[in-house]
Amino acid sequence: MVDEPFEVIWKHFGDGVQVELRQRTAPHGDPKAPSIEVEEWGITFAGDSRVHWARLTLPGSADRTTPEWAEESAHGPHWLGFLADASDLLAGTLDPDMVPAIIAQIVVPRLSGWCAVYTAGTLAGPMRLAYLWHADEARIDGLREQLGQVSVADTQVTTTVQLADWQVLAVPLTARGRGLGMMCLGRTDRFPDDVVRFAADIARRAALAMDNARLYAEQAAANRALQRSLLPPNEPEVPGLDYGVVYEPAGEVNEVGGDFYDLFAAEDSWRFAIGDVCGTGPEAAAVTGLARHTLRLLAREGYGVAAVLGRLNQAILEEGERARFLTLIHGDITPVETGLEVRLVSAGHPEALRLKPNGVVETVTTPQSLLGVFPEVVFEADTLHLDHGDVLLAVTDGVTERRNGGRLLDDEGGLARMLAECVGLSARAVAERIRRGAEDFAPEPSADDLAILVLRAR
Repeated sequence: MVDEPFEVIWKHFGDGVQVELRQRTAPHGDPKAPSIEVEEWGITFAGDSRVHWARLTLPGSADRTTPEWAEESAHGPHWLGFLADASDLLAGTLDPDMVPAIIAQIVVPRLSGWCAVYTAGTLAGPMRLAYLWHADEARIDGLREQLGQVSVADTQVTTTVQLADWQVLAVPLTARGRGLGMMCLGRTDRFPDDVVRFAADIARRAALAMDNARLYAEQAAANRALQRSLLPPNEPEVPGLDYGVVYEPAGEVNEVGGDFYDLFAAEDSWRFAIGDVCGTGPEAAAVTGLARHTLRLLAREGYGVAAVLGRLNQAILEEGERARFLTLIHGDITPVETGLEVRLVSAGHPEALRLKPNGVVETVTTPQSLLGVFPEVVFEADTLHLDHGDVLLAVTDGVTERRNGGRLLDDEGGLARMLAECVGLSARAVAERIRRGAEDFAPEPSADDLAILVLRAR
């Protein structure tokens, strides 16, 4: 028990009593059974209090449960609170591997002495034991050996079987017409009718939570694969260039970010790009994929950076209602003896900055129209030279528009001041310093995607 105020309540139910220990601060660790033999015990929650309760049969009472006790057990507030707590716990996770553990620890010891949760595989055959829990932890290994000799079949019917000294209630876990597994409960005595009903109710809620977690995990995996396909497959070696990148999609894992970057070999130079598609999700991913493939294809056919953006702008407009606005910096790099020659176009994107070894930071791009808005726009490339040690920084608005109250990170040249502190760092170190500065600028997590591209002439 933790060193906090608590309240003890005694309730009388005919032939028995119920003792409740109410405490606002929940004890750490798993709940332990009472040190003396009791009829029943469990954990419920009432508001912000945790209630650890136990029922004892009074001396001289009959072995059967009294009518008052049975009525309270089946319809009283403890069962309603128990079901509400079970629903909250099951709804609180989207991890498929956690759901079986939650199921087992919900029903033990409230409904049974132990619980085994089996999950269905992708092929026909015995199901896999996903989680096993016993009120007496010392008996889990022995019980696991017993269950290992039993084949559990996928069935849609609740059944009761005998396993050694245990009566086992097997309840199917079915959601949206699909069998997901079985919940097996074990008791040394007969399962009362109300316990069977509550087990079926919990199984329905648990199966729905399990299916939701499965669908969420599948969607998250698909979106991660899609996100990977929108980023460069490898990191090329560019003579005279040291570069670093950071990419962090924001929000839930089921969202595909709209930011992207690229660095690849063209016909007689190397090309780079950093862009931000309006929005997230599959629609933004479609435009991101269109942009990356168009940039690579046209660059390898010999089109200059300005011509590439003009044709990409037209391709986005031809998408019609599916089109999304896109901001983009696209450039090419040519190594020379004195450093790097760079030509680049900034289409509605946050300004690119150059850091000199003496700490001077300057803007090196001319703002031009973003893509996917005007059909007749003509782009012009800016030309600059990066001496040895010069750094070129390009970021998405997940950095420049990082908000802390009413302030943005780039207000009054905030990004330039941050870059000026990076003199002498490698490209990767500069990218990480900018990422960390954006993260530390506000206490809450960022609500926008973030991409950082740093090019440094060796």
